[in-house]
Amino acid sequence: MIRQFSTISLLIIPLFLLFTILYGTFKKVRVYDSFVTGAKEGPGIVLNIFPYLLAIFVAIKGFQASGAFDCLRNLFFGLFAFLDLPIEVISMAIVKPLSGSASTALFTDIVKTTGPDSTATRMTAVIMGSAETTFYVLAVYLGAVSIRKTRYLVPVCLVADFIGIVVAILVVSWFF
Repeated sequence: MIRQFSTISLLIIPLFLLFTILYGTFKKVRVYDSFVTGAKEGPGIVLNIFPYLLAIFVAIKGFQASGAFDCLRNLFFGLFAFLDLPIEVISMAIVKPLSGSASTALFTDIVKTTGPDSTATRMTAVIMGSAETTFYVLAVYLGAVSIRKTRYLVPVCLVADFIGIVVAILVVSWFF
């Protein structure tokens, strides 16, 4: 069974590419010319997005290097001490909306230090799958289309992240 899934997973991308070419040909689209046109637009999009990515990267690194992350984590740990949550879960809840790579590195560290079957690892694993890297995604997508006025977008995204994190903690607490 695992071998069949392995074979299927190796074929998904080539089959998708073949399907795209055949579908484009069927619809009388010049597939190669369309691909080249899109590739020409790529560097311009990267140049438009780069300042937003740089800004969010510098903000996240500054947040961590200044010690503000540790202060915020300890503050939340004190506020939610009655829930008996591991401090690693609080750390992941803070980092996940900021950076996907930082949350992956943090998760790796949590698995190494607490073990793969610990409550902290289980909760942070579910948080990894149930929360978004909100600020990174907003920087990329809003920067790509030059949207400057976000109004309710950031608060709504943060509320959705909060709900995802709370549900992740409750589900793991309930099942384990």
